[in-house]
Amino acid sequence: MATTQYERDLDRRMANFQPLTPLSFLERAAKAFPERLAVIHGDERILYGELYARSRRMASALRKAGIGKGDTVAALLPNIPLMLELHYAVPMTAGVLNTINTRLDAPMVRFILEHGEAKLVFVDTEFSGLLKVALDGMANPPRVIEFRDGEWKEAGSPAAPVALFLEEADTFRATGDLDARFTRPDDEWDAIALNYTSGTTGNPKGVVYSHRSAYLMCFANSLATDIGKHPIYLWTLPMFHCNGWCFPWTLSAVGGTHVCLRHVRAKAIFDAITTHGVTHLCGAPIVMSTLLNAQEADKSAFTHRVKFITAAAPPPESVLAAMKGAGFDVVHVYGLTETYGPAVVNDWKDDWDSLPEAERGPRMARQGVNYPGLEDLDVLDPETMHPVPWDGQTMGEVMFRGNIVMKGYLKNPKASEEAFAGGWFHSGDLAVMHPDGYIQLKDRSKDVIISGGENISSIEVEDVLFKHPAVMLVAVVARPDEKWGEHPCAFIELKPGTTVSQAEIVTYARQHLAAFKVPRTVVFCDLPKTSTGKVQKYVLRDLAKRLE
Repeated sequence: MATTQYERDLDRRMANFQPLTPLSFLERAAKAFPERLAVIHGDERILYGELYARSRRMASALRKAGIGKGDTVAALLPNIPLMLELHYAVPMTAGVLNTINTRLDAPMVRFILEHGEAKLVFVDTEFSGLLKVALDGMANPPRVIEFRDGEWKEAGSPAAPVALFLEEADTFRATGDLDARFTRPDDEWDAIALNYTSGTTGNPKGVVYSHRSAYLMCFANSLATDIGKHPIYLWTLPMFHCNGWCFPWTLSAVGGTHVCLRHVRAKAIFDAITTHGVTHLCGAPIVMSTLLNAQEADKSAFTHRVKFITAAAPPPESVLAAMKGAGFDVVHVYGLTETYGPAVVNDWKDDWDSLPEAERGPRMARQGVNYPGLEDLDVLDPETMHPVPWDGQTMGEVMFRGNIVMKGYLKNPKASEEAFAGGWFHSGDLAVMHPDGYIQLKDRSKDVIISGGENISSIEVEDVLFKHPAVMLVAVVARPDEKWGEHPCAFIELKPGTTVSQAEIVTYARQHLAAFKVPRTVVFCDLPKTSTGKVQKYVLRDLAKRLE
């Protein structure tokens, strides 16, 4: 192949080409502002110089424990400084960090540890009992390092749980060298993290992240969420979820301060905002509900604006208005574990603010356009792989292509090939494309309700019911129907202190929906949720089948 003048004698060299890795952000932060506050956790304060030194020493201890390239180190931890430290220390060894959902049951934790071949696992004492059960009878259990958090507090509990494992995290770190250094990965395509999907239809799949994509995601986060320099970020999003959307690394890139939060409680959030001047936080809509429905005694007044980055279903305009009035500016994003968290953002246009409510509301419901760093986002017909018309009506599957898409599924080539068929990552989400290029989700492919041959979007029904003044949360699923095949079944969690009947909900729905879309069954209950606040529809689908 012929070369151009720009390829001759212009080679990659150590001086002009280095593998991309988010580890470099912490190194720079420690050099640029070593005395800047990096982490707040209760009474504990960690400066950037200290965080870098601790991470390097932990990496040294891990190397001495036999952790090297491609070895998995698991973490069963809440949002505490150790979890941040491991986001740097483990990749510094060329190892791979596997953060595990702390709300999983023991069999699922065991599956993840075995499938990911974890050689070592860090566990917070709060979850050591769970880990003990998960490890029972394992042929090759990982070495366990336990962390006993002095800041553990839970309402109604006199003390922290009792430690169950002999090795303690601070003692383990102390075995590392104080002057240890870190080297960049051999290849930026090397794995940096392993995350597991929810596994609602079987065993979860292991999603593998690379150094390169994690590095690029940090810039994407900064641009898409307008996080700016030196933000104060509150950890309401679990760090185990998509590695906290890569914010453990993003914050070092912008010299931000992490405010750790073990448990998501309204009072703790308001206290952190007022005490530490929190500027940003992320979370599912349930966190917004927690704030808006907090007891007055748990609230604290603040005068600055706080940016709240939320994923999952878009909140109704009434909730957005209430959040705005409470001091929060909401940024709506969308993505999957396979896209490092958010990869789509409702990039709000200033001129939309002046639109009448009937036009502004529907724009708020859109997921939006691709993140910086995601090269292509489209809605395609999954059979033909052709784009659907940009008419806001024709449904297709949301597909992604770009540098913030996963490497693939660990030890599951069949699932990887299916996910990447046709040169796109298939999300499984159904959406429409609006004439301005903004996408809007209509449903998960498995959540579409087919009643009498008509497709009903569960999201459309939920959007209507969500606007009822008594409704705090709602999820709509299919319930078997002898005549129609399926009909919409609405599970509703009411706001504290409110009451409403099934008949009132049905009447309200009839005012806003076509008759065949109106729920025939309404159930009032607390909705089952994941650790990130997403409603577990698979639980509700099973419940709907068993209703009498």
